[in-house]
Amino acid sequence: MDKFKERSTRTYRQKQMLSKAELEVRENVCIYDEPAFCSAACPLKLDGRAFVGKIQAGDFTAARAMLERIAPFPLILAGGCESPCSAACRLSEVGEGIDMSALERAAMKYGAPKGGRGMFKMKKSKTAAIIGADLFTLALAGELAAKSYPVTYFVEEPDAAALMAGCAPLLDKEALKAETERLYGMDIDLKFGSSLDREFFGRAKETYDILALSGEVRKKLLEEEPDPVTLVCTESGVVAPTAEAASGTLAALYCAKRAALSVDRLSQGMAPTVSRGVEGPVTSRLYTDMSNVTPTKKVPEGEGYTREEAKEEAGRCIQCRCEECFKGCAYLAHYGKSPRALTREIYNNVSIIMGDHMMNKPINSCALCGQCSVTCPYGYDMADICHMARENMVATGKMPLAPHEFALYDMLFSNGEAFLARPQKKDKPSNYVFFPGCQTAALSPKTVAAAYKDLAVRLPGGVALMLGCCGAIADWAGRYELLGETTEFLKSELAKLGDPEIIAGCPNCKKTLEKTLHRKVLNIYKVLADLGVSPPQSDEGRKVVLHDACGARGDPAMRAAVEKLAGKVGLTVEKAPYSGDRTPCCGYGGLVMYANREVAHEMAQKCTELEGPYVTYCMNCKDRFAREGKETAHILELVYGIKPGSPPDISEKRKNRLKLKKELLEECFGELMEEEIVDFPLKFTDEARVLMDDRMILDSDVIQVLKAYRKTGEAVLDGDAGLLTARTRIGNVTFWVVFEEKDGGYLVSRAYSHRMTVG
Repeated sequence: MDKFKERSTRTYRQKQMLSKAELEVRENVCIYDEPAFCSAACPLKLDGRAFVGKIQAGDFTAARAMLERIAPFPLILAGGCESPCSAACRLSEVGEGIDMSALERAAMKYGAPKGGRGMFKMKKSKTAAIIGADLFTLALAGELAAKSYPVTYFVEEPDAAALMAGCAPLLDKEALKAETERLYGMDIDLKFGSSLDREFFGRAKETYDILALSGEVRKKLLEEEPDPVTLVCTESGVVAPTAEAASGTLAALYCAKRAALSVDRLSQGMAPTVSRGVEGPVTSRLYTDMSNVTPTKKVPEGEGYTREEAKEEAGRCIQCRCEECFKGCAYLAHYGKSPRALTREIYNNVSIIMGDHMMNKPINSCALCGQCSVTCPYGYDMADICHMARENMVATGKMPLAPHEFALYDMLFSNGEAFLARPQKKDKPSNYVFFPGCQTAALSPKTVAAAYKDLAVRLPGGVALMLGCCGAIADWAGRYELLGETTEFLKSELAKLGDPEIIAGCPNCKKTLEKTLHRKVLNIYKVLADLGVSPPQSDEGRKVVLHDACGARGDPAMRAAVEKLAGKVGLTVEKAPYSGDRTPCCGYGGLVMYANREVAHEMAQKCTELEGPYVTYCMNCKDRFAREGKETAHILELVYGIKPGSPPDISEKRKNRLKLKKELLEECFGELMEEEIVDFPLKFTDEARVLMDDRMILDSDVIQVLKAYRKTGEAVLDGDAGLLTARTRIGNVTFWVVFEEKDGGYLVSRAYSHRMTVG
């Protein structure tokens, strides 16, 4: 029991899981944080999805605030926005896109304006003069005032109302008044009735640090054109609009925003091309499943939306998000984090040299089944990240043993005391070897016996038998050294049998053996489908839900063979929405049921969303579903007419493997197997059985504690209850057993364990 040592809290070993560049490449595959198509189309970067969501919820004030943040004059934006977002809306592919400009107007109409003057900001030292009136310069004045530049705005118009009317003729009387008042409320020095000639321009160049001109003024005073990206005239350093700014409201506001960024760079003594980030519309890689979207039409705006009409129009939004992995994967849904975010947290967790590794549980809660790489439109492989992290933390001594210890010792039991490898005929090589898998033998030994006896009769050239574990448990636990040892052990045992062709009885065994042995492995379902069911069983016409095993992902031939077998035993098969290569894991894969029972439960629930009854071809799936109260059978149980029965507890699973080994040794190979006999009567209460299975305490653990008690006589007596409590340490765990001496033996009422040493 000392095969595995608990990690040391004083370990300082470090091994890089991924380089920063490799991490970024991995992260960038995930599109969860990609902007919605409406947001990607907006040059002002309005989060259209959030904006529409606010209106749908009736929070017009929050929606209005979003417009006020992206435009200094939001009523101009709402009144003149050409809404490229509506054209980009995915709803336009099946009907009509969301009428964003109408919603913007509703937000400005029903939302409360921003109150107060905001935080006090120190004025910047660089001064700016804006010369000439058009929508570009008006917006630029607002942008620079918001950035705390001392701004002087020179225009020929006699007053603010005339200025606003000339720059935004689209505004109605009420909106014109509101935006004029907004302009007066800005910290801008307005100079009306200015003469904007060359003499004035010369004086302004000497007085102000930054100069910005309207389109018309630039044409009169400068011959050079502004740069199309920075909007800066290279020779003079003057900021001016390109022809694009005159093409519409949104273009003018966008040019003003870009120009304001250039002013920042110039005032800092930097080239205006530096550190601009991603400006303007972008291409979104976001994936949105439109298969179940119903075409709808816009709510007519008429003279303007009422509150309810605006909410109705916003309610048409499908809130574009890529959540394909969340929909199918209970693990990702449980943690509620995108693969990108989870990968970064796992990477940081692995990089911790000393201290708490808070992401250990999430790392060990992934089934490693690979479903995410299939459901993700871009193939993000979260399983590979978690598996890599487990191996890394095992290698550096940072991975706690507790989550996987029981499973690892169970694997050693399967390849030790319960292991069996025999040719069908002594000293004669067999063409095939049946490898049912350790959990198949543990959960349904009668099925294994029936299958082997059937194959041995019907396959030519003889069928050897190998009862053991393929090494998947070591692989899932990140114990790569143990996996290597297991692989070499199996290679050696197969060589003794003459390296026959392997027939796997478990999808995960097939996948693992093909990976570790680098050879093709047959599956029993294809073999039986080709041979025919013998003797034929009949569940004629019975409707069942066939759950595809995650171990059969990427193996359509196995899945087709199972469906063929189901038909041969008379079943009518229904498939779950997530099936085939998209099928989820039951919660056994990746050892989730040992590391995080809550997530394992959610995984099993995800697999069994339909009414059932269920049929599967993975014994672990059958066991997990049965424990969730679902009527479930393994396809081989139906083929051989074996009643599924109740799920065995952990001790019964071990006994089943030993009983199977003994039975087949005697019946098929003419050998006897000695059994270990306990030399004292031992019984368990029902409560003890339930507790032991829940706490993963074996009968053999209890027997060792009682043997130690019989040897030392050490126990604590509870005088009131008349119960004794004895303990002993086995490997890394101290076990306590509560019992009473009865009829010359022991009646165990409780048992528990802790990972501690008691002096």
